[in-house]
Amino acid sequence: MSEAYIYDHARTPRGRGKPDGALHEVTALALAAAPLRALKQRNHLDPALVDDVVLGCVDPVGEAGGNIGRAAALVAGYGIGVPGLQINRFCASGLDAVNFAAAQIMAGQQQMALAGGAESMSRIGLGASGGAWASDPSIAIPAYFMPQGISADLIATKYGFSRADVDAYAVESQKRAANAWANGYFKSSVEPVKDINGLTLLAHDEHMRPATSLESLGGLKPSFAVMAEHGGFGAVALQAHPEIEAIHHVHHAGNSSGIVDGAAAVLLGSKAAGQSAGLKPRARIRAFANIGSDPALMLTGPVDVIKKLLKNAGMSIKDIDLFEVNEAFAAVVLRFIQAFNVDPALVNPNGGAIAMGHPLGATGAMILGTALDELERTNKNLALITLCIGAGMGTATIIERV
Repeated sequence: MSEAYIYDHARTPRGRGKPDGALHEVTALALAAAPLRALKQRNHLDPALVDDVVLGCVDPVGEAGGNIGRAAALVAGYGIGVPGLQINRFCASGLDAVNFAAAQIMAGQQQMALAGGAESMSRIGLGASGGAWASDPSIAIPAYFMPQGISADLIATKYGFSRADVDAYAVESQKRAANAWANGYFKSSVEPVKDINGLTLLAHDEHMRPATSLESLGGLKPSFAVMAEHGGFGAVALQAHPEIEAIHHVHHAGNSSGIVDGAAAVLLGSKAAGQSAGLKPRARIRAFANIGSDPALMLTGPVDVIKKLLKNAGMSIKDIDLFEVNEAFAAVVLRFIQAFNVDPALVNPNGGAIAMGHPLGATGAMILGTALDELERTNKNLALITLCIGAGMGTATIIERV
């Protein structure tokens, strides 16, 4: 079986996912094309070498619909000969796009591909594409459908994370992200987004709030308590997990992932393809896996999929040098740390989605790139990237520097 190597990666900065956000005027297609164009230009990449473009998008409707992978490849100048694909595994779409492309290369069916994702959350509202899981009783009832924030509070309650715990984690995420930006850790991966006149719209992650403190977070009310009580979802949660007497609502906007716009892409290829393009590999895809998990807890998929991945790869958690665990909610990362007894200093060392935001379809590719940059910066070898997923799933990937 062939090896799949990572040759480069790029991402846009994350813009606030609101009408006043810096990237609101940028269409989902233009956003998706930006990192593809950047990788083509800075690697002097011949499009004839590219076999596919795979992009994740969680709400592929309107301007983001109709196979944004193919449209973005055309807009980015890859020509008519490069196909494109759009995939959706909710929050892990960007990472699964990388895994999908890597699998094709490993199988010898492709030689070079670009993979990543895009989401314009300011232009296409969260949940715009709908879905039976939230509206059809035949699946909503047996799968204990509830909004993710209530599941996050259920996790915090079940595994003993207090409001102080989740707030402290959120403050640390902000501090780490601010430190990473201040020291230029993202400099080589973030490509500024420009308008049609070539003027820079955004060059940094806009959602960050470096001044966040325990005191400022303490003034925020829990976001999901009313929904749980008056929407009936609290009763659903307790029905799914009767060992819980009452849910403690600890999550709010300050310790949950930010709604943002953004896109990312990763350049992958076989060894021969890299040689043809005159490129030096930076890492290889060591292993990846997906799993289904408890749909009520919903966001504990990273714990389950990592156990599966490590078993399949014949590895131990102690083999991993650093971890990128998507900060959908603070309790998600705290549960991962608790389950594997991992040193918190090794987890999201440069902050995460609480500080910088979570552009759903793009985040997986973004944090894979962040992990690779950090491996190189710290001269370490192995990183594990994982995300929780709506409806109860998990995706994880291990990369190794070369």
